[in-house]
Amino acid sequence: MPLFAFEGLRPQVHAQAFVAPTATLVGDVIVEAGASIWYGAVIRADYAPVIVRAGANVQENAVIHGPPGLTTDIGRGVTVAHNCVVHGAILEEECLVANGSVVLDGATIGPRSLVAAGSVVAAGSRIPGGMLVAGVPATVKRPVQGTGAETWVQVNPGAYAELAQRHKNGVEYLGD
Repeated sequence: MPLFAFEGLRPQVHAQAFVAPTATLVGDVIVEAGASIWYGAVIRADYAPVIVRAGANVQENAVIHGPPGLTTDIGRGVTVAHNCVVHGAILEEECLVANGSVVLDGATIGPRSLVAAGSVVAAGSRIPGGMLVAGVPATVKRPVQGTGAETWVQVNPGAYAELAQRHKNGVEYLGD
């Protein structure tokens, strides 16, 4: 896996985390136990720290970064799905940011909320826990509870933790 120090700041990856061999981590990145960083994801922490908490998953081609002074915090059990951008935001426990979404500077996504695919959460937004948000800009639509989205929020953390262990133990590079 490509890990790069930047101006003395080095990524710290827990031994029980999975970082795919094509993911890239630069600078002040912390990846906690049980977290997973998937193929093609880029986490660049040159201006400010990025923390990927225990059990979180950052999926393929996601980009995580932040501006000076804003720590980006990917909370416990959070899912940052395929092709997302999270920039200087706080994602609280077990929220799900669906495919192709963007979460901008200073935004906070509450626990067990779901940001619908393709949404853009504006800078400084505060999304309460347990809500489904969608649109450009994203707005609160309704509670997640009782919708199909609730299943994704509940199942994704465990499913990706199990899949990460399978990849950690079972992926084999076959060459170019």
